[in-house]
Amino acid sequence: GIKGLGIRGVNVTIPYKVSITNYLNELRGEASLIGAVNTILNEGGRLIGFNTDAVGALRALEAHAATPIDKKVVVLGAGGAARAIAFALAGKARSITIVNRTEDKALALANELRRELNANALGKPLTAPTLKDELKDADILINATPTGMVPNVDQTLVGKELLRSDMAVMDIVYNPLETLLLKEARKIGAKCIDGLEMLVQQGAESFRIWTGREPPVRVMRDAALKSLKKVPKIGENR
Repeated sequence: GIKGLGIRGVNVTIPYKVSITNYLNELRGEASLIGAVNTILNEGGRLIGFNTDAVGALRALEAHAATPIDKKVVVLGAGGAARAIAFALAGKARSITIVNRTEDKALALANELRRELNANALGKPLTAPTLKDELKDADILINATPTGMVPNVDQTLVGKELLRSDMAVMDIVYNPLETLLLKEARKIGAKCIDGLEMLVQQGAESFRIWTGREPPVRVMRDAALKSLKKVPKIGENR
């Protein structure tokens, strides 16, 4: 359809960031290493896959003075977005722990990070003991799962008792902008980073790929925020 309609480019979201790679002609840049694609460029009928989630995540953290350099990072999830984030942080963080409901996927991702980037990475199951042990000294917590997204706004993978005021908490979910995880983190004074900044930054990089032009990041951020404010709340009729 992309080829037939002459679409220049598209973004890909969960849960297709990994499976979409089977339908592309080529992976470029970090996408070939990460094995997940969120941006597709139609280059004369050839579909080229890119990953802008990685740079988007890094820029979101840096924009909120939450640099991952020499920090312990805990990433929740092992899907396409989690892969991009983990690979982006691997060369900077002191250690990365991948926590996932399916332990095998967490182990596989951690093994890739060690093999490809010589990263200090561990894969662990998503259990209460694991979270308690890993978060007691974590500097940055990143939720890279859809948990907490509309309509499941009352869900979180991490209880408030495991959060600390001296950690940074990032949630890639942007609808709602403040998930239950971020609400709890804000209450105790932790540094909170919502999913809007990563959404905008990855979109800006995609814009560069599609057009070759410098993106109007501020305009994009304002437009995204305006659009999200129009999204009906649970139980609200529009």
